[in-house]
Amino acid sequence: MDRAQLADFLRRRREALQPEDVGLSRGPRRRTAGLRREEVAALCDMSVDYYSRLEQQRGPQPSEQMVAAIARGLRLTLDERDHLFRLAGHTAPARVQRTDHVSPGMLRILDRLADTPAQVMTELGETLAQTPVARALFGDETRFEGELRSVGYRWFMYPPARDVYPVEDHPMHSRAFTADIRAVYAKHGPGSRAARMVDALLAGSPEFAALWEAHEVRNTHMLEKRLQHPEVGVLDLACQVLVDPDQGQTLLVLTAQPGTDSYDRLRLLAVIGTQRIAVTE
Repeated sequence: MDRAQLADFLRRRREALQPEDVGLSRGPRRRTAGLRREEVAALCDMSVDYYSRLEQQRGPQPSEQMVAAIARGLRLTLDERDHLFRLAGHTAPARVQRTDHVSPGMLRILDRLADTPAQVMTELGETLAQTPVARALFGDETRFEGELRSVGYRWFMYPPARDVYPVEDHPMHSRAFTADIRAVYAKHGPGSRAARMVDALLAGSPEFAALWEAHEVRNTHMLEKRLQHPEVGVLDLACQVLVDPDQGQTLLVLTAQPGTDSYDRLRLLAVIGTQRIAVTE
């Protein structure tokens, strides 16, 4: 680990980022060049003290997971991400077509959707980044590890994952998640991560096994979703999906029709999400 070069690189990348680059307002009294340390720490989901120590050459060696979070928070390109890993004393992740690294362009779009439920996901349904409103609606889906990172796997193996959907819609979503998993399995075949997930689900979920045997195929995303939240109630939302074929990732965006109860409830949820982040910080 090269503490001096790591600290220098972090500081220079922080100073090169502007508030507008990450969806923040500049404010009239800003004197800092680029972002403040506390802003970067929030983007990386870490404490200000931990990040500050890294910039001051006093921090411990960050884990690979922490380095990945910093790369995402600082909106690094793949070349910059690899450089950061090496400075932190780790081998840079293999360059594969499908990666968990979210491109700076995709993150810039996400930053501009701060008042909208939106999240970046892999083709296996693993959430990589969320807006505050998406976190208020779905919970922090980036906290999961292993197979539980996949929303389809959680649907069948982690009962709380179903709480966000009205119970009468559960059979429809079970079929949809099974079809989504099948599509990824068909694309990558035996020996892939999707195949290992299918094996685990067949062994652990009779419901999934029955649906898998039915061999239902569905190639389109659901354009309408009904979701529920314990504080604002049921929301009828439209679902748009932006695909990044190079990264194998999608940006899921949920909106409500203006003038409806769901629109008002979504605006209230945005306030709730902002308040929770303020309390956490």
